[in-house]
Amino acid sequence: MKNNHTLIIGSGIVGATLALKLAQAKMPVTLIDARPERDESEWQDILKQRDARVYALSVASINLLSDVGAWQKIAASERKADYSQMQVWQLNGMGELLFGDSGDNHSNTTLPQMLGSMVEPAVIEHALWQRLSEDDVRDYLTVIAGHKVINMDWLGTQQGYRVTLDDHTNIDAMLLVGADGRGSFVRQQAAIGLDTLDYNQTAICCAIHTEKPHQATARQAMLPTGTLALLPLADITDEDKANPQHWQSIVWTLPRNQALALIEEDARVIADKLAAASNYELGAITQIESIASFPLTAQQAKSYVADNLVLIGDAAHGVHPLAGQGLNLGMLDVQTLSEQLSHDFARSGGTSWGSNQTLRSYERLRRPHNSLMMHSFSALNWLFAGSLAQMRPIQQIRSEGMYRVGKIKPLMRLFAKQASGV
Repeated sequence: MKNNHTLIIGSGIVGATLALKLAQAKMPVTLIDARPERDESEWQDILKQRDARVYALSVASINLLSDVGAWQKIAASERKADYSQMQVWQLNGMGELLFGDSGDNHSNTTLPQMLGSMVEPAVIEHALWQRLSEDDVRDYLTVIAGHKVINMDWLGTQQGYRVTLDDHTNIDAMLLVGADGRGSFVRQQAAIGLDTLDYNQTAICCAIHTEKPHQATARQAMLPTGTLALLPLADITDEDKANPQHWQSIVWTLPRNQALALIEEDARVIADKLAAASNYELGAITQIESIASFPLTAQQAKSYVADNLVLIGDAAHGVHPLAGQGLNLGMLDVQTLSEQLSHDFARSGGTSWGSNQTLRSYERLRRPHNSLMMHSFSALNWLFAGSLAQMRPIQQIRSEGMYRVGKIKPLMRLFAKQASGV
């Protein structure tokens, strides 16, 4: 095949969003994913089921999805749960933070201001999949599904990469983008090292129906065993919509051995222990679905770039799910990289893209920010969980600090702005 200028390996949310962004700028791009392409009937079968997993999309991520034409489809599907407040508390202390638009905003409207929206992964992926084949991007975007990349050869700065697929097809690209997740093949083949951190924690994920409505509030309890997040889910059935705001996604962080033992219990036992752990913040749990678990680690590539190559999203970094910012950081990668590439493309009259200088600029803009976020989440996790965190002086400092921060309105408004990502 001819040189496709930009080749993105991995068509998850981050990779597909970047492909659309570049195609909209009339920059030729090929998107490769190992997963077979699904037709519409297969997508609808998937979307019939409620997914316990949910992404807490910031306003910045929503704006980016809107820019590429995907958010409009998500909104039309009504498979989203907007939230206007965030509540953070510790169970054994007086500290509590409630930030967002709680009615004391400074605008003339009585409508709450959205901090973000909770959306199931398949809902976002379906909207992006629909966009990938639409007329306005078709001339600049090629999608290859159902094939794995088995080899990468760097041909030099002026030629870029030659990638070989499992059907022995070769594709030449001036710029190779790794958007292929935490176990990134691109990162490994480029011999880019990885810094990792194992929290020795496991997260239990499930969907629950609670006695009380969530009231468009994302909640997070800071427990001695780890964090417990209760995140609003969209109402998908007529019954749900008749009695809305009772379904939520749970991410319950526990020490690994404790989590693995709990996951073997009966679903009713898990539901009761979960309600108790939340101090019955939303009453009893009447239903529980899709119980699963996953180990928690953080990681970051030692470099985000090499000659003619760049990493984005989970291929570059992965953080603790404590604040639900993993995907949002990846979307900020997309925004920054697309701006850098588009600027070079336009300035050169469409003849240059992905220069080493441009890629290094992207890395300088994103890696320090992602590092700060990763270490901040780790510090918060250690501040609340573990034996040291349960020492009485540490508990008192936490409680007093959260109490005083909660009284500083300008600071709380700043936290709300940071949560929205804008």
